[in-house]
Parts: sequence; structure tokens; C-alpha cells
Amino acid sequence: MTIYKGERQRQFPTKISTTSFVKLYILHLLNEKSYYGNKIKDEIKARLNNRWEPSPGMIYPLLRELEGEGYIEGWWDEPDKRSIRRYRITDEGKKHYKILLLQNKTSFEDSLLIVKNVLKDIYGERI
Repeated sequence: MTIYKGERQRQFPTKISTTSFVKLYILHLLNEKSYYGNKIKDEIKARLNNRWEPSPGMIYPLLRELEGEGYIEGWWDEPDKRSIRRYRITDEGKKHYKILLLQNKTSFEDSLLIVKNVLKDIYGERI
């Protein structure tokens, strides 16, 4: 857990916002292969065992933001219809993805430790 200036930590240690989490997951998926927006949403849901899914209202603005920043590039399957826009990660996006991985790993580890301890301590579960 990160402590700043010797101050006591009052906030729950997960400092990664839902938006940052989804952005990381988008880059993770696009690092594997190209996807279109709705498939990204469905893939995140499937990989989280259908327990949670980002909304289209979160996915599509993030895709536009990542594309605007040059981290991903998009193209239309059928440019005349403009119905399905696919995305792939750029070289700059791969560099950014590696940075985000390093920046967020500790937050996920801290959260996992807390959840495991709560399950063990409060619910008496063996971990």
C-alpha cells in the first residue's frame, strides 16, 4: 500500500478508476488482435466471467480518445456504410500499454490482498 508523506491512508487502496481499468483492458485486448467496439465490450464481460461489463457509453468515447492520442488506429470494414469500425494497437500504443501495466499492477495486487484477507477474516474462507 502506498503511503505519501507519512500520512495515513484513508482511501481504499485501489486507485485505478473504472475508466482507467477499461482503457487498460482495451489496450490489452488490442495488443492481442484487432476488435470492433461491441466485441471489446463483450470480450471484457466474458473474461470477467459475466460479472461486470463496461457500457457502450464508456467504450466508444475511450476508443475515440485512444485513437486521438495515437495509441490505436481504426478503420471501417465497409467505408461506404460506416457500420463496423475495427481497431488495432499502434507501436505508440504498445509502449503506452507497457507503462500502464507497470503503473497499475501494485493497485491490483493491493486490492487482491485486501479482498483475500476480508474473505478469510470476515467470512472465514480458506484462501
